Amino acid sequence: MDKGDVVKYSPTSTVGKIVDIKEEDGKTWIKLDMSGLYYVASAIQPADPSEYKTTSFKERKSKEYGNKKNIDDLEKMEREVDISEMMPSGGG
Repeated sequence: MDKGDVVKYSPTSTVGKIVDIKEEDGKTWIKLDMSGLYYVASAIQPADPSEYKTTSFKERKSKEYGNKKNIDDLEKMEREVDISEMMPSGGG
């Protein structure tokens, strides 16, 4: 495997291009462009180039956060909730 090859990290099926290869503690580590992380080479296998999909940083961030709310949405929800009529209940 060489820099620029399209590979897949087997445990998570992460596909990316190799951007760096290093030896450390007797193991070979491969850094992928899509995650920016190093993976142990023994868990890396060649991947079909059709599996490699480039996305912009903005697209990755929106996909990464999925249905999570941003701070503005949470503050708006907080203002819309009226708890003045709610009474605590429970033993005591």
